[in-house]
Amino acid sequence: MSIPSTWPLPDAGIRFITPAFMIGLLARHPLTKDCYPTAMGYYPQASGHRMRRQRHDDNLLIYCAAGRGSLAAGDWSGRIGPGQLILLPQGLPHEYRAHRLQPWTVYWVHFQGSASGVFLQNLGYREGRPVISAGLSPVLNGNFNSLLEVRQSGYSTAAFINAANQLRHLLTMLALEAGLERGRGEGGFDLARVQAYMREHVDRPLSLDDLAALARLSKYHFSKRYKQLTGYSPIKHFLNMKMEYACRLLDSTDMTVQAVAGAVGYDDPLYFSRMFSKTIGSSPSAYRASIGR
Repeated sequence: MSIPSTWPLPDAGIRFITPAFMIGLLARHPLTKDCYPTAMGYYPQASGHRMRRQRHDDNLLIYCAAGRGSLAAGDWSGRIGPGQLILLPQGLPHEYRAHRLQPWTVYWVHFQGSASGVFLQNLGYREGRPVISAGLSPVLNGNFNSLLEVRQSGYSTAAFINAANQLRHLLTMLALEAGLERGRGEGGFDLARVQAYMREHVDRPLSLDDLAALARLSKYHFSKRYKQLTGYSPIKHFLNMKMEYACRLLDSTDMTVQAVAGAVGYDDPLYFSRMFSKTIGSSPSAYRASIGR
Protein backbone atom coordinates (compact mmCIF):
# COMPACT_ATOMS: atom_id res chain seq x y z
CA MET A 1 0.00 0.00 0.00
CA SER A 2 1.19 3.55 -0.74
CA ILE A 3 1.87 5.44 2.47
CA PRO A 4 -0.30 8.56 2.89
CA SER A 5 1.32 11.91 3.52
CA THR A 6 2.94 12.38 6.92
CA TRP A 7 1.81 16.00 6.93
CA PRO A 8 1.10 16.92 10.58
CA LEU A 9 -2.63 16.85 11.18
CA PRO A 10 -4.45 19.88 12.58
CA ASP A 11 -7.19 19.32 15.16
CA ALA A 12 -9.90 19.00 12.49
CA GLY A 13 -7.84 16.81 10.15
CA ILE A 14 -8.43 13.09 9.60
CA ARG A 15 -6.04 10.40 8.40
CA PHE A 16 -7.11 6.76 8.59
CA ILE A 17 -5.30 3.66 7.28
CA THR A 18 -7.18 0.40 6.84
CA PRO A 19 -5.29 -2.30 8.81
CA ALA A 20 -3.59 -5.09 6.87
CA PHE A 21 -5.88 -7.81 8.20
CA MET A 22 -8.95 -5.89 7.01
CA ILE A 23 -7.40 -5.20 3.59
CA GLY A 24 -6.85 -8.93 3.22
CA LEU A 25 -10.48 -9.62 4.10
CA LEU A 26 -11.80 -6.94 1.73
CA ALA A 27 -9.58 -8.24 -1.09
CA ARG A 28 -11.19 -11.69 -0.75
CA HIS A 29 -14.81 -10.85 0.08
CA PRO A 30 -17.20 -11.16 -2.91
CA LEU A 31 -18.99 -7.92 -1.96
CA THR A 32 -15.81 -5.84 -1.76
CA LYS A 33 -12.97 -7.40 -3.75
CA ASP A 34 -13.61 -5.28 -6.84
CA CYS A 35 -13.18 -1.93 -5.00
CA TYR A 36 -12.28 -1.15 -1.39
CA PRO A 37 -10.55 1.68 0.56
CA THR A 38 -7.04 1.20 1.90
CA ALA A 39 -6.65 4.68 3.42
CA MET A 40 -8.64 7.90 3.53
CA GLY A 41 -8.60 11.35 5.03
CA TYR A 42 -9.60 14.98 5.22
CA TYR A 43 -7.07 17.83 5.34
CA PRO A 44 -8.60 21.27 5.98
CA GLN A 45 -6.60 24.32 4.88
CA ALA A 46 -3.60 22.04 4.55
CA SER A 47 -0.76 24.55 4.81
CA GLY A 48 2.55 22.89 3.96
CA HIS A 49 0.91 19.73 2.65
CA ARG A 50 2.98 18.03 -0.04
CA MET A 51 3.78 14.54 -1.30
CA ARG A 52 6.10 12.99 -3.88
CA ARG A 53 5.91 9.34 -4.89
CA GLN A 54 7.99 7.53 -7.49
CA ARG A 55 6.33 4.23 -6.60
CA HIS A 56 2.58 4.20 -6.21
CA ASP A 57 0.96 0.93 -5.14
CA ASP A 58 -2.64 2.16 -4.69
CA ASN A 59 -5.10 4.11 -6.75
CA LEU A 60 -5.65 7.56 -5.30
CA LEU A 61 -8.45 10.09 -5.59
CA ILE A 62 -8.10 13.62 -4.19
CA TYR A 63 -11.03 16.05 -4.18
CA CYS A 64 -10.24 19.73 -3.72
CA ALA A 65 -13.14 21.23 -1.74
CA ALA A 66 -11.55 24.68 -1.29
CA GLY A 67 -8.26 26.53 -1.78
CA ARG A 68 -5.59 25.69 -4.33
CA GLY A 69 -2.72 23.37 -5.03
CA SER A 70 -0.57 22.00 -7.83
CA LEU A 71 0.11 18.59 -9.34
CA ALA A 72 2.71 16.92 -11.53
CA ALA A 73 1.77 13.41 -12.67
CA GLY A 74 3.45 11.63 -15.55
CA ASP A 75 3.76 14.21 -18.33
CA TRP A 76 0.98 16.40 -16.91
CA SER A 77 1.47 19.37 -14.61
CA GLY A 78 -0.80 22.21 -13.57
CA ARG A 79 -2.75 23.97 -10.89
CA ILE A 80 -5.65 22.51 -8.94
CA GLY A 81 -8.68 24.51 -7.78
CA PRO A 82 -11.98 24.05 -5.95
CA GLY A 83 -14.22 21.32 -7.34
CA GLN A 84 -11.43 19.50 -9.16
CA LEU A 85 -10.58 15.81 -8.80
CA ILE A 86 -7.09 14.35 -9.03
CA LEU A 87 -7.10 10.75 -10.30
CA LEU A 88 -3.85 8.85 -9.81
CA PRO A 89 -3.91 5.21 -10.93
CA GLN A 90 -1.62 2.61 -9.47
CA GLY A 91 1.96 2.96 -10.73
CA LEU A 92 1.81 6.59 -11.87
CA PRO A 93 4.64 8.70 -10.32
CA HIS A 94 3.37 12.00 -9.00
CA GLU A 95 3.99 15.04 -6.86
CA TYR A 96 1.43 17.42 -5.40
CA ARG A 97 1.39 20.26 -2.92
CA ALA A 98 -0.92 22.84 -1.36
CA HIS A 99 -0.68 26.47 -2.49
CA ARG A 100 1.50 28.51 -0.14
CA LEU A 101 -0.98 31.38 0.31
CA GLN A 102 -4.28 29.60 -0.40
CA PRO A 103 -3.72 26.05 0.87
CA TRP A 104 -6.27 23.57 -0.30
CA THR A 105 -8.84 21.66 1.70
CA VAL A 106 -8.96 18.09 0.38
CA TYR A 107 -10.69 14.79 0.85
CA TRP A 108 -8.67 11.80 -0.32
CA VAL A 109 -9.07 8.04 -0.69
CA HIS A 110 -6.54 5.34 -1.53
CA PHE A 111 -8.29 2.30 -2.97
CA GLN A 112 -7.64 -1.08 -4.53
CA GLY A 113 -9.65 -3.86 -6.16
CA SER A 114 -10.04 -5.71 -9.43
CA ALA A 115 -12.42 -3.06 -10.86
CA SER A 116 -10.41 -0.01 -9.76
CA GLY A 117 -9.30 0.77 -13.31
CA VAL A 118 -12.88 0.57 -14.57
CA PHE A 119 -14.04 3.02 -11.90
CA LEU A 120 -11.25 5.44 -12.87
CA GLN A 121 -12.19 5.19 -16.54
CA ASN A 122 -15.84 5.80 -15.69
CA LEU A 123 -14.75 8.92 -13.83
CA GLY A 124 -13.10 10.18 -17.00
CA TYR A 125 -9.46 9.33 -16.37
CA ARG A 126 -7.42 9.03 -19.52
CA GLU A 127 -3.68 8.59 -19.83
CA GLY A 128 -2.11 12.02 -19.63
CA ARG A 129 -5.28 13.54 -18.15
CA PRO A 130 -5.29 13.01 -14.36
CA VAL A 131 -7.50 15.99 -13.44
CA ILE A 132 -11.24 16.41 -14.01
CA SER A 133 -13.84 18.77 -12.58
CA ALA A 134 -16.78 17.54 -10.51
CA GLY A 135 -17.88 20.92 -9.18
CA LEU A 136 -18.61 21.95 -5.61
CA SER A 137 -21.47 20.33 -3.75
CA PRO A 138 -22.36 19.86 -0.05
CA VAL A 139 -23.68 16.45 -1.08
CA LEU A 140 -20.22 15.38 -2.24
CA ASN A 141 -18.67 16.59 1.01
CA GLY A 142 -21.35 14.66 2.90
CA ASN A 143 -20.55 11.46 1.01
CA PHE A 144 -16.85 11.76 1.81
CA ASN A 145 -17.68 12.40 5.48
CA SER A 146 -19.96 9.34 5.56
CA LEU A 147 -17.14 7.20 4.18
CA LEU A 148 -14.79 8.48 6.90
CA GLU A 149 -17.15 7.27 9.64
CA VAL A 150 -15.75 3.75 9.21
CA ARG A 151 -12.71 4.83 11.22
CA GLN A 152 -14.86 4.73 14.38
CA SER A 153 -16.29 1.24 13.92
CA GLY A 154 -13.80 -0.76 15.97
CA TYR A 155 -12.66 -2.46 12.73
CA SER A 156 -16.10 -3.94 12.25
CA THR A 157 -16.21 -6.20 9.21
CA ALA A 158 -19.78 -5.17 8.44
CA ALA A 159 -18.82 -1.49 8.63
CA PHE A 160 -15.93 -1.98 6.20
CA ILE A 161 -18.13 -3.90 3.77
CA ASN A 162 -20.52 -0.95 3.91
CA ALA A 163 -17.62 1.51 3.45
CA ALA A 164 -16.42 -0.34 0.36
CA ASN A 165 -19.86 -0.03 -1.16
CA GLN A 166 -20.09 3.61 -0.08
CA LEU A 167 -16.85 4.12 -1.98
CA ARG A 168 -18.35 2.52 -5.10
CA HIS A 169 -21.34 4.85 -4.78
CA LEU A 170 -19.07 7.86 -4.29
CA LEU A 171 -17.02 7.03 -7.39
CA THR A 172 -20.09 6.66 -9.59
CA MET A 173 -21.68 9.79 -8.11
CA LEU A 174 -18.51 11.76 -8.86
CA ALA A 175 -18.70 10.47 -12.44
CA LEU A 176 -22.26 11.82 -12.75
CA GLU A 177 -21.21 15.20 -11.36
CA ALA A 178 -18.19 15.29 -13.67
CA GLY A 179 -20.43 14.65 -16.67
CA LEU A 180 -22.65 17.58 -15.70
CA GLU A 181 -19.59 19.78 -15.27
CA ARG A 182 -18.34 18.83 -18.73
CA GLY A 183 -21.76 19.74 -20.09
CA ARG A 184 -21.59 23.17 -18.46
CA GLY A 185 -18.01 23.79 -19.51
CA GLU A 186 -16.49 22.16 -22.56
CA GLY A 187 -19.77 21.52 -24.32
CA GLY A 188 -20.77 25.16 -24.52
CA PHE A 189 -24.17 24.52 -22.91
CA ASP A 190 -25.62 23.68 -19.53
CA LEU A 191 -26.57 20.01 -19.77
CA ALA A 192 -28.48 20.06 -16.48
CA ARG A 193 -30.55 23.03 -17.69
CA VAL A 194 -31.38 21.31 -20.98
CA GLN A 195 -32.39 18.10 -19.22
CA ALA A 196 -34.51 20.00 -16.70
CA TYR A 197 -36.31 21.66 -19.63
CA MET A 198 -36.91 18.25 -21.21
CA ARG A 199 -38.45 16.90 -18.00
CA GLU A 200 -40.60 20.00 -17.54
CA HIS A 201 -41.98 19.51 -21.06
CA VAL A 202 -42.35 15.74 -21.00
CA ASP A 203 -46.06 16.23 -21.79
CA ARG A 204 -45.41 17.66 -25.24
CA PRO A 205 -43.30 16.94 -28.31
CA LEU A 206 -39.92 18.64 -28.49
CA SER A 207 -37.83 18.70 -31.64
CA LEU A 208 -34.07 18.74 -32.04
CA ASP A 209 -34.49 22.33 -33.27
CA ASP A 210 -36.18 23.26 -29.97
CA LEU A 211 -33.42 21.75 -27.83
CA ALA A 212 -30.54 23.07 -29.94
CA ALA A 213 -32.06 26.56 -29.80
CA LEU A 214 -32.27 26.32 -26.01
CA ALA A 215 -28.58 25.37 -25.92
CA ARG A 216 -27.74 28.09 -28.49
CA LEU A 217 -25.90 25.61 -30.69
CA SER A 218 -26.41 24.24 -34.17
CA LYS A 219 -28.37 21.00 -34.35
CA TYR A 220 -25.24 19.14 -35.41
CA HIS A 221 -22.99 20.40 -32.61
CA PHE A 222 -25.69 20.10 -29.97
CA SER A 223 -26.60 16.53 -30.94
CA LYS A 224 -22.97 15.43 -31.13
CA ARG A 225 -22.03 16.95 -27.80
CA TYR A 226 -25.16 15.67 -26.05
CA LYS A 227 -24.41 12.12 -27.12
CA GLN A 228 -20.78 12.44 -26.02
CA LEU A 229 -21.91 13.48 -22.55
CA THR A 230 -24.83 11.08 -22.04
CA GLY A 231 -24.41 8.19 -24.45
CA TYR A 232 -27.80 9.00 -26.04
CA SER A 233 -28.97 11.25 -28.81
CA PRO A 234 -31.10 14.10 -27.39
CA ILE A 235 -34.35 12.82 -28.91
CA LYS A 236 -33.73 9.24 -27.78
CA HIS A 237 -33.01 10.49 -24.27
CA PHE A 238 -36.17 12.60 -24.32
CA LEU A 239 -38.14 9.50 -25.37
CA ASN A 240 -36.62 7.61 -22.43
CA MET A 241 -37.70 10.41 -20.08
CA LYS A 242 -41.25 10.15 -21.42
CA MET A 243 -41.36 6.39 -20.93
CA GLU A 244 -39.83 6.68 -17.47
CA TYR A 245 -42.58 9.13 -16.51
CA ALA A 246 -45.21 6.89 -18.11
CA CYS A 247 -44.02 3.98 -15.96
CA ARG A 248 -44.40 6.13 -12.87
CA LEU A 249 -47.97 7.06 -13.83
CA LEU A 250 -48.89 3.46 -14.59
CA ASP A 251 -47.51 2.42 -11.22
CA SER A 252 -48.81 5.22 -8.99
CA THR A 253 -52.15 6.22 -10.54
CA ASP A 254 -55.29 4.66 -11.97
CA MET A 255 -55.05 6.67 -15.19
CA THR A 256 -56.07 4.82 -18.35
CA VAL A 257 -53.40 4.02 -20.92
CA GLN A 258 -54.97 6.66 -23.16
CA ALA A 259 -54.66 9.25 -20.36
CA VAL A 260 -51.05 8.26 -19.69
CA ALA A 261 -50.32 8.61 -23.40
CA GLY A 262 -51.70 12.15 -23.33
CA ALA A 263 -49.69 12.98 -20.20
CA VAL A 264 -46.46 12.20 -22.02
CA GLY A 265 -47.36 14.01 -25.22
CA TYR A 266 -48.95 11.36 -27.45
CA ASP A 267 -52.35 11.97 -29.09
CA ASP A 268 -52.41 8.44 -30.47
CA PRO A 269 -52.50 5.82 -27.65
CA LEU A 270 -51.67 3.02 -30.10
CA TYR A 271 -48.49 4.78 -31.20
CA PHE A 272 -47.64 5.45 -27.56
CA SER A 273 -48.11 1.75 -26.77
CA ARG A 274 -45.77 0.77 -29.61
CA MET A 275 -43.08 3.19 -28.40
CA PHE A 276 -43.58 2.05 -24.80
CA SER A 277 -43.21 -1.61 -25.77
CA LYS A 278 -40.12 -0.87 -27.86
CA THR A 279 -38.47 0.99 -24.96
CA ILE A 280 -39.62 -0.95 -21.89
CA GLY A 281 -40.08 -4.41 -23.37
CA SER A 282 -43.77 -4.87 -22.61
CA SER A 283 -47.05 -3.12 -23.36
CA PRO A 284 -48.34 -0.48 -20.89
CA SER A 285 -51.10 -2.85 -19.73
CA ALA A 286 -48.66 -5.73 -19.26
CA TYR A 287 -46.29 -3.44 -17.38
CA ARG A 288 -49.08 -2.36 -15.01
CA ALA A 289 -50.09 -5.99 -14.45
CA SER A 290 -46.47 -7.00 -13.72
CA ILE A 291 -46.23 -4.59 -10.79
CA GLY A 292 -49.36 -5.99 -9.16
CA ARG A 293 -51.91 -3.30 -9.89
